[in-house]
Amino acid sequence: MNLIVDDTPLGETKTTGNNVGKTTVLKLIDFCLGAKSKLIYTDDENQKQTYSLVKDFLFTEDVRVKLILSENLADPAAKEVSIERNFLTASKAIRKINGEDVLAKEFEEALERQLFPDKTVDKPTFRQIISHNIRYKDTSINNTTKTLDKFTANTEYEALYLYLLGCRVVDGERKQVLTAKIKQEEMFKKRLEKVQTKSAYEVALTLIDAEIGRLNKKKERFNLNEDYEQDLEELNRVKYNLNKKSSELSKLMIRKELINEAVTELELEHADIDVVALGALYQEATHNVSDIQKSFEELVAYHNTMIIEKVKFIAQDLPKIEAALGVCEVVINSLLENEKTLAEKITKGNSFEELEKVIYELNEQHRQKGEFETVIAQLETVETEIATLSSEIEKIDKNLFSEEFESKLKGQLEKFNKLFSTISFKLYGERYALKYDIEEKNGRSVYVFNAFNANLSSGKKQGEIICFDLANILFSNSENLPTFNFLLNDKKELMHDNQLIKVARFVQENNVQLVASILKDKLPETVLADAHIVVELSQKSKLFKIEAR
Repeated sequence: MNLIVDDTPLGETKTTGNNVGKTTVLKLIDFCLGAKSKLIYTDDENQKQTYSLVKDFLFTEDVRVKLILSENLADPAAKEVSIERNFLTASKAIRKINGEDVLAKEFEEALERQLFPDKTVDKPTFRQIISHNIRYKDTSINNTTKTLDKFTANTEYEALYLYLLGCRVVDGERKQVLTAKIKQEEMFKKRLEKVQTKSAYEVALTLIDAEIGRLNKKKERFNLNEDYEQDLEELNRVKYNLNKKSSELSKLMIRKELINEAVTELELEHADIDVVALGALYQEATHNVSDIQKSFEELVAYHNTMIIEKVKFIAQDLPKIEAALGVCEVVINSLLENEKTLAEKITKGNSFEELEKVIYELNEQHRQKGEFETVIAQLETVETEIATLSSEIEKIDKNLFSEEFESKLKGQLEKFNKLFSTISFKLYGERYALKYDIEEKNGRSVYVFNAFNANLSSGKKQGEIICFDLANILFSNSENLPTFNFLLNDKKELMHDNQLIKVARFVQENNVQLVASILKDKLPETVLADAHIVVELSQKSKLFKIEAR
């Protein structure tokens, strides 16, 4: 157990061990492992609030943070990975792994290749996998299984926990792509139905048809020459088609914009790595880690191919949309010319004031009819697309929720819970477990995982979390799954003294490194005696020593 504590005298009442930089030490480690730099100098609860003193210091002094990870802290000759970062941007930014510079967009992927070389799937991501090892944010401190941000979809958690339990999911990543595509289509549908639902448009269209019929009968009672009648009908037809095409053009532009936004987001994930420059790095990896089945180029190619396939899948409708846009523009230009010609021709003819009013009303009805018919057609297309995508997800779920797969999941869950319950019983005298439920939303199923614990006190929740994380490390090691053998924890003073003592002994017995930031006066003497204090701070000696500058 490694402790980050405050050096506040026990009898002191005017000073505290808070706000001295204990949690910031954990944040700096997380920063080296790919977290955003702003977490060091912004308020956790209000991201818009910046600690200017800290930010200015980090940037002005070009503060650099270096993290060294070792496969075995007790062996000086063990393999190590060195990570170095600073807080500057552009050409002044420093991002190094084992002394080699890495681009910002490639940093997380480079960390994954170096630290989890046997990981072969894109989802869950490196940052998602290690989220259980690093707990200092309120969400992860107070939730056992919900360790990602609050906007994370259930399908993301599904992929994470199936991976942590060693259950390989066929087409699991494709399911997430399809789910994202459905979300995009549902957003488009929501935009189309911003004013009225599809059924409301259909009812309104029926009323418009009836009104057009009534106005046409009224117009027929006017005694006009034959050419004038034909011109009016032709003008109505042109206006109707013009409004319909204009509405169609607008909807096509919206769809094109949504697709381009999705493609841009995916292309940002594209890996364009200098294979020659990182050749030596990969050679070192193959030298130190045996049985690497794939070459570095193949892994990069695989990743890029997956991104390209996603882009192709999402952008496959673009050519048809572009072609449709071109046709719409040509037709609209032609209709505008016809409208101008007919309007001039009719204006020259004789008409009655009442007839002009009827014609105006007819034009309005035809305009609305064209608009409503276009919206209805777009909605039908979206509904068909959602049904098609949902059908593909159902095919994937057929395997994911089959008896064979669920049987394997239950077997892995049983092995995990054996460790989880054993550890929790040893530390708390209670047996915690991880369970899953199959929840359905919009006709789609998803595995939802939660820890089973009947006691809701804050201390017990902290115990449940530490037991879960320890079980996750031991399980991952037994199943040869990528994991870190360390935990970074904040606010462990919520745990009872007895459990702190037992946890300290447990991590020592099981070769797990627990780095905890905690108020010193909350620690029992036994833990202080057995643990290793790595950082000691105070109000007079804070982490960055800015006050003394």
